[in-house]
Amino acid sequence: MSVHAFDVLSDPVRRRILELLAEGEQTSGAVTAAIREEFAISQPAVSMHLRVLRESGFTTVRAEGARRLYTVDAAPLREVDAWLDHFRGFWEQRLDALGTELARGRRARRPGPRTAREENEDNEETPGG
Repeated sequence: MSVHAFDVLSDPVRRRILELLAEGEQTSGAVTAAIREEFAISQPAVSMHLRVLRESGFTTVRAEGARRLYTVDAAPLREVDAWLDHFRGFWEQRLDALGTELARGRRARRPGPRTAREENEDNEETPGG
């Protein structure tokens, strides 16, 4: 995997386009309308982002009459995921530790069986007991 993939993904507009396309194939017009509304950029600017994604292999496009239909190409994303796999252990260990601490906290808050001593102490504090 080249660093180029991260250059492509570093732009918030391109990441948003990929999010939209992850929902399924969309026309360039639908993508353009959504991106123009969210980011207030021009149609040529959206077209440029679509071209970058297409030329870098993150999307594919097919013609259907006058329409252009875009879809995500998962191959570059799998390469990014494989590269990130080298680092996954850094956050998975912390998430495992967090899960352990949360479980300990749940056990500590759970009421357990009361001892005879606790029962006696409560009875002594209660008037008439």
